[in-house]
Amino acid sequence: MVITEITRLEKGRVRVSFDTANPLVFYKSEIRGLGLEEQMPIDAGLYEHLFYEIVGKRAVKRAMHLLEKMDRTEWQLRKKLEQGDYPVELIDQAVAYVKSYRYLDDDRYARTFVRLNQERKSMGRIRMDLLSRGIPKDLIEHALEEENETPQGRLIEKLLQKKNYDKDSATLLETKKIYQFLIRRGFRSEEILPYIRCAE
Repeated sequence: MVITEITRLEKGRVRVSFDTANPLVFYKSEIRGLGLEEQMPIDAGLYEHLFYEIVGKRAVKRAMHLLEKMDRTEWQLRKKLEQGDYPVELIDQAVAYVKSYRYLDDDRYARTFVRLNQERKSMGRIRMDLLSRGIPKDLIEHALEEENETPQGRLIEKLLQKKNYDKDSATLLETKKIYQFLIRRGFRSEEILPYIRCAE
């Protein structure tokens, strides 16, 4: 195969394109050290070295670094690695590596998220937040079932107190507004109705 193009990217990175293989991204210093140039022929052994030993190992280090900074879901980690222009095969390998050491665990992430947010978010909102982070539905439901210890009614009462809502003296307009507020917070209608004034 042949290097067809070397393109400068941001942050001192360079994309090297090949005529019959996936492009790879390196740092300028690596390009100089490897002596890579446009129209240079590359044999399969050298490409494999570039792919697995240089870019592949960097993908793993990048995954580790991202997880050191904050806990992430598998979907979030894959998105971050995609933004770094890593090939899918190397992303798969990096994800498998960090999962093998339990640095990445969607079940643990979901459980922790439920524990930390159950006092201020409805189960509906927690469910939506976890779905938006790529957590599978079955893991979300399991985490909610196992970890949520906050009755939704108690959470609704806290929010109504915060909004100075009094069921006995509220107007229908005030009640309509508070109902919509609670729906937006992820509560279901049947959870809300016992705590607000109903139309007479």
